[in-house]
Amino acid sequence: MRSDNVTKGIERAGHRALLRALGVSREDFTKPFVGIVNSFSEIVPGHIHLEAIARAAKEGVRSGGGVPFEVNTIAVCDGIAMNHPGMKYSLPSRELIADSVETVVEAHAFDALVFIPNCDKVVPGMLMAAARLNIPAIFVSGGPMLAGRLSKNGQNRPVDLNSVFLAVGRVVKGEMTEAELDELEAVACPGCGSCSGMFTANTMNCLTEALGMALPGNGTIPAVDARRACLAYETGQQVMSVLSQNLLPRDIITKESICNAFAVDMALGGSTNSVLHLIAIADEAGVDFPLPLVNEISQRIPHISKISPASDYHIEDLDLAGGIPAVMQEISSLLNSKARTVSGKSLAASVKGAKVKNREVIRSVSEPYSPTGGLVVLFGNLAPEGGVVKSAAVASEMLVHQGPARVFDDEEEATRAIMKEKIKPGEVVVIRYEGPKGGPGMREMLTPTSLLSGMGMDKEVALITDGRFSGATRGAAIGHVSPEAASGGPIAAVQDGDIIKIDIPAHKLEVEIDEAEMKRRLAQLPEFESKVQEGYLKRYAEKVSSASSGAVFVK
Repeated sequence: MRSDNVTKGIERAGHRALLRALGVSREDFTKPFVGIVNSFSEIVPGHIHLEAIARAAKEGVRSGGGVPFEVNTIAVCDGIAMNHPGMKYSLPSRELIADSVETVVEAHAFDALVFIPNCDKVVPGMLMAAARLNIPAIFVSGGPMLAGRLSKNGQNRPVDLNSVFLAVGRVVKGEMTEAELDELEAVACPGCGSCSGMFTANTMNCLTEALGMALPGNGTIPAVDARRACLAYETGQQVMSVLSQNLLPRDIITKESICNAFAVDMALGGSTNSVLHLIAIADEAGVDFPLPLVNEISQRIPHISKISPASDYHIEDLDLAGGIPAVMQEISSLLNSKARTVSGKSLAASVKGAKVKNREVIRSVSEPYSPTGGLVVLFGNLAPEGGVVKSAAVASEMLVHQGPARVFDDEEEATRAIMKEKIKPGEVVVIRYEGPKGGPGMREMLTPTSLLSGMGMDKEVALITDGRFSGATRGAAIGHVSPEAASGGPIAAVQDGDIIKIDIPAHKLEVEIDEAEMKRRLAQLPEFESKVQEGYLKRYAEKVSSASSGAVFVK
């Protein structure tokens, strides 16, 4: 066992002495050491309860004959970090999480790992670490938050964090009072768990299940449901089976399983950030996964489930409808059924018997919302390396759009213009120098997109950026435009009034600038200088690659 490096031989007496200080018994030295990699935090609602999840997982490990050791990583709440300098640290935290897991696992010679993530960058960061370390591992998330409930005019309607961001736009327009906003704010997030819609955290937790790295139920069982603790216990037990089989992450995370994860993503209309993260996970697993392949998958997978922000349904509704196993069973003929999973079974065997229990939440493949997937990658002279849009949350009248550009060099400038109602119907808002290198950190643009939606302009105005969007974003919002402005990408050449053409069904993003004029404008740009000249973000900006390759560190 790997742990023999710290338990066996007279030369390890000092190691054993330190382990005894932790309460490890003589008998434990013959058992596998299992790292319980927890991301508990008291500043992140999705992670506030993870101590209980870890306890259950540790009990499962003990019952299976292992010795559990809980260790921790950092976690960032994207909602709290939104629309201020803190958001620059969100995506970069993914690399810190992966590196910190590698560090503590290698330093302490664990034999196997149970990962406990929940929110946006923690899930992919831990998956990247699992693929990099390639020792037996399994995931169990903290589960989704329940939707809030707002009683008004005798009706009790579901609300969530996205409802609050949208409401800010309505207050700006004078369509809602600040008192009403306060009432909504008080009920939108009723307790622990990852925010209740198909936002980035829940998308990634669902896709971890589809990828084969978590047991059924991982993506949808609510955080407050007793089944969540049971799942954590079962996960602790199952990691011992994964270890006994020497079933490794790279046996599971293959090109076929990544295709499966994208297929489920398309069926659900998940967060655009999933593209960024799955490409990064593929990179760590040594899997070549070119971005155009995402569109090939999107073209053959029907969009069969709409969850907030695309509808009033939430993850709890998806769970009651059968969860991810039911979604996978519905599209089973379109999946790589032989892909391996941590259950020890093939994907087909792990979802066998799953049934759709609510056809309003999970439609049949014969009657989908759309015959193609809910995410699309656009290419063209404005995005030679691609840009990503959540087509599932785009109004039909905005699927094809063209209009004059309104250009802003950072999110704050654009937000001020929107708040002052200076954006006109038909325009295309361009926010640049917000990419991985340019931000630095590729901030989410939930505030400007939510303001536009709340002001009723999401059916009139498009927004494109080399930054990212929250999974809660809706409307014609195109992110990850690559190459980014800071790297001299075409988005840096766009000027106010240039006509931008968006054709989502045709996967096109173009600007009416001829090639000679584009080259002239780009040649005249001053050399990019980062706004950050110290600390982690400076090092991050120097090392990070394009969003089209997952915004991973250049190797």
